[in-house]
Amino acid sequence: MDTPAKTSPRKPFLMRLGIGVFAVGVLAVLAVFVLFAFGLRDLPVWLSAVAGVATPLGIALSLISLVREHRKAAAG
Repeated sequence: MDTPAKTSPRKPFLMRLGIGVFAVGVLAVLAVFVLFAFGLRDLPVWLSAVAGVATPLGIALSLISLVREHRKAAAG
């Protein structure tokens, strides 16, 4: 008895981008915490900027992708 191959649809590009940006933001947040734990106080501004911007931007991109996919599925 042949069983059909289970294929999962690929995530849309915007979702993959959102996940990647969010991951970069989380890594920056973790780097800031670790550096503060080791006693460093003068952290680079770019590291704080990445931690503060990339994480919410990644969440926003992922949510936009979810809404777009839901609307596409509801319409068709």
